[in-house]
Amino acid sequence: MSETPVLDQIIKNVRVVRPHQDAIELLDLGIKDGKFAQIAPNISPDTGKEVFDAQNLLGFPGVVDAHMHIGIYQSLDKDAVTETKAAAMGGVTTSLNYIRTGQYYLNKGGSYRDFFPEVLALSAGNFFVDYSYHIAPIASQHIDEIPLLFEEHGVSSFKIFMFYGGYGLHGLSDQQNLFLMINKEERYDFAHFEFIMRGLTRLMEAHPKARDTISLSLHCEVAEILNAYTKIVENDSSLSGLHAYSAARPPHSEGLAICIASYLAHETNCANINLLHLSSRKAMEAALTMQTAFPHINFRREVTVGHLLLDVDTPNTIWAKVNPPIRPRADVEYLWQAVLNHQVDWIVSDHACCSAEQKRSAKDLNNIWLAKSGFGGTEYLLSGVFSEGSKRGMSYNHMAKLLSWNPSQRFGLLEKGDIAIGYDADLVLVDPNESFVVRAAESESQQGYTPFEGVELTGRVKSTFLRGNLIYNNGQVLGSPTGRYIKRF
Repeated sequence: MSETPVLDQIIKNVRVVRPHQDAIELLDLGIKDGKFAQIAPNISPDTGKEVFDAQNLLGFPGVVDAHMHIGIYQSLDKDAVTETKAAAMGGVTTSLNYIRTGQYYLNKGGSYRDFFPEVLALSAGNFFVDYSYHIAPIASQHIDEIPLLFEEHGVSSFKIFMFYGGYGLHGLSDQQNLFLMINKEERYDFAHFEFIMRGLTRLMEAHPKARDTISLSLHCEVAEILNAYTKIVENDSSLSGLHAYSAARPPHSEGLAICIASYLAHETNCANINLLHLSSRKAMEAALTMQTAFPHINFRREVTVGHLLLDVDTPNTIWAKVNPPIRPRADVEYLWQAVLNHQVDWIVSDHACCSAEQKRSAKDLNNIWLAKSGFGGTEYLLSGVFSEGSKRGMSYNHMAKLLSWNPSQRFGLLEKGDIAIGYDADLVLVDPNESFVVRAAESESQQGYTPFEGVELTGRVKSTFLRGNLIYNNGQVLGSPTGRYIKRF
């Protein structure tokens, strides 16, 4: 007689990659109620209601893409559907999205008490992967709302865009108060950043048990440097395209911003600081110097897959405009060395779907200054890191740390990030030997182009499971959106 099934699903023959183990073991994974319930060789198929054969593929923990923007260039409810389909096809099972008041997103100012419930309502039922939000306090009133966001909505991570006070999202601007939708007398400046940090320090003191998962992320560029260099570079006919854009937002602007942010963190005792999308040698060196200068601050350093795969000579010039800019090859190689030296804590996509029609200016299709900033790429995050990392000797478990475990721990996703008993059964199966050429036409994203077009990657995602449910398999996103909002408190 066969046994009564006790498991909802068994995934057999998985070469399991775990963040803290060097060995890759061939195991079966038993899933019950959306969690890993049994992990062992040769689990009897009779004990599961369903059986899936992974055929000896590598099994990584579901990827946590800790830096995405959903709903920035099109309505959030529509963007969530298409862009999280793209996430699923890339092995991403959790999407952490930066959001703020002001132009783009909901195109509203005012209180987060009113704004954030609207974000959640537009999100509900539209995500194919689990999701949460990082929030940027733009107006001074938002600092007072930090406890509300944490206690009512489980938001434990916040953001500062350091250049926003005096420079536009896409280039030079003297309209920043209108862009941010704040009153004329308000300032989005270093003092505001200091007061945000003090607000987060108070939150940590009020909730000591959650202290390790409350953090502040910073986009580090200094507006004054960007303004001055943009004017210089726009008048320099020897530079064009991505070369010009990188020179107009020079790496020392990143380095200076990192030093200012780090000193403010020290001054305010804001313990957990995330330095986002470090794009250059100067930025990384500044970040490492600040770690030494202020050892009591718990810094994390982030790099994007775009800054690891692209350089200023990429042929897809306009499509690759992003902040901070794509850099010369020497910076790319320095970032890779930092990754291999375990000086980078996680790798992300910084996915911001910007359609071709919006990306380029109809007035001048190839004008880098008129093009919009940002592009999608969550669907290439795992394969991009796998492909380029493998060439450089990066271990699979190191990849799992940077793509799953580390961001999960930092951002309070304590049931994500590992293939272990009791964790969410988020799993991505990868064929390490299958190569493919990136084609935007094959992506589920609405974007219609990709700066990665034509790049050959090795390590193809074959299947993605979210809490034990198969949501992507052999080129097809399956079913309807079942992603859940994750409260992190």
